Amino acid sequence: MSRKLKNPLIIMKNYFLLLFAMLVATSASAQFYVSGSTGYATGSAKTKFGEEITATKTKNAYGSYGEGINFQVRGGYYFNETFGVDLGIAYLHGDDQTVTKVNIPNYRITDAKARARAFGFSPSLVYKFTNKIYGRFGALIKVGGKTEAVVSDKNYMYDEANGITISQALSLPEGSYTQTNYKADFHGKLPLGFVGALGYKYDFNDNFGLFIEAEYMGISVKRDDSELSEFNTDVMLPDGTVAVAGLYTMDNLPDGYVKKTKYVDTLDNATIASNGDAPYPAKKLAERVPYSSFGINFGLTYTFAKSKSKE
Repeated sequence: MSRKLKNPLIIMKNYFLLLFAMLVATSASAQFYVSGSTGYATGSAKTKFGEEITATKTKNAYGSYGEGINFQVRGGYYFNETFGVDLGIAYLHGDDQTVTKVNIPNYRITDAKARARAFGFSPSLVYKFTNKIYGRFGALIKVGGKTEAVVSDKNYMYDEANGITISQALSLPEGSYTQTNYKADFHGKLPLGFVGALGYKYDFNDNFGLFIEAEYMGISVKRDDSELSEFNTDVMLPDGTVAVAGLYTMDNLPDGYVKKTKYVDTLDNATIASNGDAPYPAKKLAERVPYSSFGINFGLTYTFAKSKSKE
């Protein structure tokens, strides 16, 4: 029986953690530092996420899940006055990205958006150009989190193909509609990317310093699965009164929705045809979504004093 090989990204992560632990344990006079920072990133390599539709025009919506506020905690070690290693853990609180936006009065009003909530790990090499200017470059690994989709759909149509409205289908006053609200969590496979930064550091004294840096992150995530976490559809009268509560719920999903969707690389044509335009079928072809970004970070660094060698 053959043995299953370990994920190479996990092996690399463990290697860097072990290396850092060995440096801490064996270097009595090492130059260590820790830092905390926050910043904002805007998307790079944006791709089409969806469309914005009105009664008169349709336009593409572009974005990157890398946009948003990030928080980082880093620890590093300098071998000498020039070279060092750096390990960082970051959290991205992503901005809302437009997936679908429809605004056609008395027909459909939809607002579907998605945002990233992701944790990353980044082992890097650091090079000091001067005492104040440095560069940092290394690997970027998304180790946790999700992309969260939030959808609000106000729909006046019961059967669009035949022009039957909610009012006609359910014998309700003209102008009645359904209001659907739901959330879905998308999870990706473990990705590997690149991170590079150029920074400026100002030292207040031997221990404390302030830094600002420009950072580029290049990474995309291949989707693995998605799961509905909330779902509710109410039938509403024109004045906003609820006519039918809970027409559809998590326990009674409408056609085209399943609780969990698996993303795969291959689907037979019969399955693709049966899926049609279902937003959440049981299986769907996999896709990559962008997390790449350019950002500005600023924060504080604490450098531990070097231990004096014993005579």
